[in-house]
Amino acid sequence: MKFYNSMGPNPRAVRMFLSEKGLTVPLVEVDLMKAENRQGPYMQKNVAGQMPCLELDDGTTISEITAICEYIEDTHPKPALFGTNAKEKAETRMWTRRIDLNIVEPLANGFRYSQGLPLFKDRIPTAPEAADGLKRIAQDRLIWLDKMVAGRQYICGDRFTYADIHLFAFLDFGKQVGQPLNAEAKTIADMYGRMKDRASAKA
Repeated sequence: MKFYNSMGPNPRAVRMFLSEKGLTVPLVEVDLMKAENRQGPYMQKNVAGQMPCLELDDGTTISEITAICEYIEDTHPKPALFGTNAKEKAETRMWTRRIDLNIVEPLANGFRYSQGLPLFKDRIPTAPEAADGLKRIAQDRLIWLDKMVAGRQYICGDRFTYADIHLFAFLDFGKQVGQPLNAEAKTIADMYGRMKDRASAKA
């Protein structure tokens, strides 16, 4: 396998997942600032031109970070980061989906349409007028999530899962781009702190 890597929270989530699995995969660096992900060689690997993607030994490429991590889980099931049975896997996917739609997407687009606008305005459709509202939604939904997981050690209770990695990668990115974690989200803040102490957070 080869992992096409770059800056940003999406590749980081996969690197953290690989680290938690104890896997070392060769990295191929793609320069986002030079738009290498939108040029011929990479586009032949990932027609969507998005980062990252995983290339398998037979040449198949998989993009979208949750799909990549699910493939890795299926091929390297221990330690289980989605679950060991259908119930646990469904629970992990449920929380990941909630995090993705309600927090990750508005947070990331809030960045793309404001601080990241010079980089993204000629690459994807942008809506600068929506940036402040998207950032507000992400912060509001963090409080929403915090209430649902109050008292838990991790998003799925006692189980450390991909959902925790997914949320952490984007919360840590948010802190770097003017979207700090809402101080009212105390349970999420505790989870964030535990995540930051894990060795995989350095991946």
